[in-house]
Amino acid sequence: MSDAGRRDDWVHRDRALVLTALLAGLRLDELVGMNISDVYVADSGSGVLHVRGKGRKDRRVPIEAPLVSVIEAYLASRIIRFPGGRRRHSPGGGRVAWPPSAPLFVSAKNETRITRSTVQYRVLRLFRRAGVSTEAGALVHGLRHTFATDLANADVSVYELKNLLGHESLATSQRYVDGAGRETRAAAARNPLYERMSDDPSRT
Repeated sequence: MSDAGRRDDWVHRDRALVLTALLAGLRLDELVGMNISDVYVADSGSGVLHVRGKGRKDRRVPIEAPLVSVIEAYLASRIIRFPGGRRRHSPGGGRVAWPPSAPLFVSAKNETRITRSTVQYRVLRLFRRAGVSTEAGALVHGLRHTFATDLANADVSVYELKNLLGHESLATSQRYVDGAGRETRAAAARNPLYERMSDDPSRT
């Protein structure tokens, strides 16, 4: 059977998995434990994720319309994949509603909650397809690290970063800010003007 026809392949779900981890900075357990009812969508099209963090410390992570659209496309594909799933239609044939405890991300074979190992495996396959090498165990965490680094490079404050990542300590978030500073300095140091200046005989 071709790769496109494998039963465990599900493009809409895997895309939603990776982008949710990447754009919300979630830990693996947070991603696996999320329910459909944890996704709140506003009239504007943007939304908020209710995240159950470490030590039972919940947080809210804002998400923008593009990610909401990806999640909604995945849920639409889920209805097609599992036409007999546990859900109901609101009166008048309106929006589909799942039970509050219905998992957001499910197995490709049934609507049971996706497992940690399946998430890591699916992310690993996507990394390999993209030609990205990564260490074992650094898969979803690598996406979370990218989220934090990108925000730090965008000059998000350490306090905002702490709240978005659900860190216990401000010092943990500060590492990303410090790292971003080093990366920015290293990038600035590659300016070819510095090399030309070092070759300028007037400086000697």
